[in-house]
Amino acid sequence: MDLWQLNIFCKVVEHKSFSKAAGVVHLSQPTVSSHIKDLESHFGCRLIDRLSKEAVPTKAGMLLYDYARRVLALKDEAETALADFMGKIRGRLTVGGSTIPGGYILPPIIGRFFRAYPDVQVALVNGDTEKIIHDVREGFVELGIVGARTSDRKIAQERLLEDEMRLVVPAGHRWAGQKTVRIEELLAEPFILREDGSGTRKSIRQSLAGSGYRLEDMKVIAEMGSTQAVIQAIRSGMGVSILSLIAVEERIETGAFAAMKIEGLNLRRRFYLTRHRHRSPSPLCLAFIEFIKAHCGVKSESCPVD
Repeated sequence: MDLWQLNIFCKVVEHKSFSKAAGVVHLSQPTVSSHIKDLESHFGCRLIDRLSKEAVPTKAGMLLYDYARRVLALKDEAETALADFMGKIRGRLTVGGSTIPGGYILPPIIGRFFRAYPDVQVALVNGDTEKIIHDVREGFVELGIVGARTSDRKIAQERLLEDEMRLVVPAGHRWAGQKTVRIEELLAEPFILREDGSGTRKSIRQSLAGSGYRLEDMKVIAEMGSTQAVIQAIRSGMGVSILSLIAVEERIETGAFAAMKIEGLNLRRRFYLTRHRHRSPSPLCLAFIEFIKAHCGVKSESCPVD
């Protein structure tokens, strides 16, 4: 067993495919399969179930996956620390982003960071808010950007930037020409909700509670695992939803969607820079934090959110 094999194994698990993992690591599919078989021989058990369309980790595989991610993260940390010792900004940094930061905010910032520091590698992990916070806590990612606060005492958060959500409806909906909708009207409308663990869902729940309502008061007809799935459901006429304007900006500009405020409901939220409270950031992580704060107009002396 070596680090390269563990890296290949993680790619197979993450992409649920031998062929896709082969493309990522620039190897042939038979070579990837051979490395996985070597790992299975080493541990004496099956790690990946080869189903008809997906490669799915076994229970033993999931156990190894957790440890492999920690080992690979520690390897990246060691390389970055030694680069800093040599006075260079180089190495590999793994950051996490919940749906909106991971899909819309972080990619262009990472691109600019790479142009400023061409000797670095930044890997972006996407997931809902709970997953990214879990990954920060377990050391799988060194830094995360999420759309909700957490009560986990091992996690430190700083306010990074604000996001504005709106009620989103498809073109042709009876509310499409309106600027506002009353909460009472919304409660009777078929509503599409993000899954449990989503920062968007948590923000909607908190906004409703601030106006004396509960999420359970809404006529929820479906729960979706991603913002893109919610967008497709709205487009098909299934119902309406509350989404970040960042995610639907292009569709509003083309007239496919309309967005409006909800009377009496505060739909502003914040995104939070999220780190492990008791782990020292690598020099590369510190450089990226300074870079992203400068991009977002945040002062470096911002205090952590407890």
